[in-house]
Amino acid sequence: MTRIYCVAGHNFQVESSNEMLLAQMTNYEPFGVNQELDAEPIFVLEVEQNGLLTDEQRSAYQHVFTDNSEDDMPRIEVYRSSEKDWLIRVSQVATSPICCELICTSDFTHGALHIDGNCQDIRFCIDNGLMLMYAFRTAPLMTLEMHAAVVVKREAMGNGLSAIGEERGDEAKGYLFLGHSGTGKSTHARQWLAAFEDAWLLNDDNPILRVMDDGQVRVYGSPWSGKTPCYKNESAPVRAIVKLSQAPENKIHSITLPQAYAYMLSSASGLKMEQTMADNMFETIKHIITHIPCYHLACLPNEEAARVCWAGVQ
Repeated sequence: MTRIYCVAGHNFQVESSNEMLLAQMTNYEPFGVNQELDAEPIFVLEVEQNGLLTDEQRSAYQHVFTDNSEDDMPRIEVYRSSEKDWLIRVSQVATSPICCELICTSDFTHGALHIDGNCQDIRFCIDNGLMLMYAFRTAPLMTLEMHAAVVVKREAMGNGLSAIGEERGDEAKGYLFLGHSGTGKSTHARQWLAAFEDAWLLNDDNPILRVMDDGQVRVYGSPWSGKTPCYKNESAPVRAIVKLSQAPENKIHSITLPQAYAYMLSSASGLKMEQTMADNMFETIKHIITHIPCYHLACLPNEEAARVCWAGVQ
């Protein structure tokens, strides 16, 4: 079976001989596209629950690095073969066994996701396999998969009213909230929804930033949204990017370009040790932070923080 999806204007294809595996992908339904479209997918991923590689098969790959920065987050082990193909092994948390392995070509145009036969969380494996493929393959395409929460809010017009177009996203701008896990990105996004009637959540964990051909920076919803089910096939131009930190009072200030770059890089998904990908991410981030104002908000988990943030970015 074959399915094609489009996220942030990039088509990708998922194949499997097991219909039950693809049935787990309900969060991708808003992003489904007609399989007869002329646009070629940027990558193809084959998904099978046929067990992990044998030790002999894995011996063809050399360890590159392990991303295990947070105990309650997935552990990702990256390997590479002499032929430059990639092997990426994933576990749900640092202490759990490997549940799936992703083998990719050197340019990430084709991948095969092998899910352990005893794995009970198929959706976790498919989501992580596709998130990795998408982030790596779109890096040369002025696209970033971010770890952030995004709220979209209509812009106030001169008469004090909000612009309302034919669709919900018309005359609206996106606001990205960055921060490490536990900082309060989701909490702050909820405060915006409580404070402003003309605001809504676009994505709670993994939005997509894309620099368009005309230079505009847009933020897109995605099939990946962490613990909050928010799978919206919508987009908006970006108005501001805000790095959050917890504090005893609410204060906001603009930040320097080096600070903005560091915050953006730490929040973007990618193989940053791979030089070509790192160079592509640098160019994309450089364009974004030189065209979009960036701020730091020290805040409490209250509605006032949302109002302080809104006022500070105008």
